[in-house]
Amino acid sequence: MNGLSIRELCCLFCCPPWPSKIAAKLAFLPPETTYNLVPNENGTKYTLFLSEKAEWQYSEREKENIEVCYARTSRGNKISCMFVKCSPNARYTILFSHGNAVDLGQMAFQN
Repeated sequence: MNGLSIRELCCLFCCPPWPSKIAAKLAFLPPETTYNLVPNENGTKYTLFLSEKAEWQYSEREKENIEVCYARTSRGNKISCMFVKCSPNARYTILFSHGNAVDLGQMAFQN
């Protein structure tokens, strides 16, 4: 089950011991990461690197049109963000948020 250790299983079922909390933890186990965001020399920009486990692969030319970054939530969690520049003079931006228990590298963009 996603490679959980004994410690993680104990924490999952014992901390806290309420059934609704256990169900929520089991329902939204995050998958293994299929990408890395690597910072440049100054740490101001990131480059997207996809592993072979990613369900889609871009050519190097298409990767040049993708900007990636991290955003912080009010609770201090780090969220990976991806901006796909389809057209240099686009008037609108579509904001898409994938569901729980999905990895950014597993999302497929189809025409």
